[in-house]
Amino acid sequence: MNEIKKITAHVPADVLRRARLATGKGITETVRQGLDLLASAKAAQELRRLRGKVRLDLDLAELRRDRR
Repeated sequence: MNEIKKITAHVPADVLRRARLATGKGITETVRQGLDLLASAKAAQELRRLRGKVRLDLDLAELRRDRR
């Protein structure tokens, strides 16, 4: 795991309550999970932006033979 940073954040109580109910976890784990989801969503957005722009020259039959 990377370096840990301690933060202070002002979050609406209702938002935090609903997020904690959704995760079933404490405040710290809920915030971590939310930040991870946000980072993942950004990465997925970048991948969608590249859709159709990256050419892959793959031979499916060759890939299947290589698995054995």
